[in-house]
Amino acid sequence: MTTPRIPDYGGACISGIVPALLGPGGTRDLPDWCPPSLRGARCVVLLVLDGLGWHQWRERLAICPTMATMDAARIDSVAPSTTVAALTSITTGLAPAEHGLVGYRMQLGGRIAQMLRWGADGVDLRAAHPPERVQPCPPFLGAAVPVVSRAEFEDTAFTHAHLRGARHHVWRVASSVAVTVGQLLRAGERFVYAYYDGIDKIAHERGFGPHFDAELAATDALVGAVRDALPTGGALVVTADHGQVSVGDAVLPPAPAVAALTDRQSGEGRFRWLHARADAVGELAERAAAAHGAAAHVATRERVLDEGWLGPVVTPAVRQRLGDVAMVPHTDVSFDDPLEHHGPPLRCRHGALTDAELDVPLLVARS
Repeated sequence: MTTPRIPDYGGACISGIVPALLGPGGTRDLPDWCPPSLRGARCVVLLVLDGLGWHQWRERLAICPTMATMDAARIDSVAPSTTVAALTSITTGLAPAEHGLVGYRMQLGGRIAQMLRWGADGVDLRAAHPPERVQPCPPFLGAAVPVVSRAEFEDTAFTHAHLRGARHHVWRVASSVAVTVGQLLRAGERFVYAYYDGIDKIAHERGFGPHFDAELAATDALVGAVRDALPTGGALVVTADHGQVSVGDAVLPPAPAVAALTDRQSGEGRFRWLHARADAVGELAERAAAAHGAAAHVATRERVLDEGWLGPVVTPAVRQRLGDVAMVPHTDVSFDDPLEHHGPPLRCRHGALTDAELDVPLLVARS
């Protein structure tokens, strides 16, 4: 039995950023894993760059001169290391097992729902499963903070789940991010949350290579523009929800012996949940370990929750949203679900518990 790396939920983790910044001590009383230059900032911009892993960034410092000069710390993402779970952990300050958004696809009311679209089999599930019930924990410690994000995301169910109560300021082109942030800061805002998703998109579509490098360079320029919008005494904090691994065409179907005992699947390719046929959980786990244990950590739901992979506090609702057996690759492969929506092939993926996916930057620039 292999043991995965479990995120440091009580320490240097993305779930600790918002509580550190918005807690009663503010930037005067920060945990020791925060870069010291953040201490005492009069206002803070938290910029989340979707998909920028620590290792991918460190390997390309030469093409991101702005971020290369920022004070840097390495912190953990969450499990699964995927956007739905990780962004919600950033905004709520909680691990996935507590806030309840435990993957890209999860079980809701007998359906396997895709949580970015909040739907299943072409059916919109917002009325049957309202975002505030599925994810009941208030973002930003209950504060109505300004959020700068894509216009397309403003009224989605996932936005209502992880950003509800925020004051939305949308952008349609990346150059507007710094302009809008600057306007908010000049209007007296003390905390601004901003989100940019270009790195994740290009990694999925093109993998690592010239397109990824070009996007990273463009993102670095965006970071520089946001930094330049800070007033005296302000701080820019840059982090990410997860890193990436290059999978390419290494997408594996579950072995026939595993598929025979699987009723359906959920999760994502690098944190795959198998839902067992009736009374077959033990045998399914054994078959999955025999067939795929060389490439992945294979564990029952009970083991995953007991060992705290998804966090130390587990709500009753979360237990109902997971499958019976998890397959979490520790090699550069992904597990296919034939019922999952297939767009263009994904070159890079994330979701598992490797260093490349879990390690993300926490960068600070002061004005």
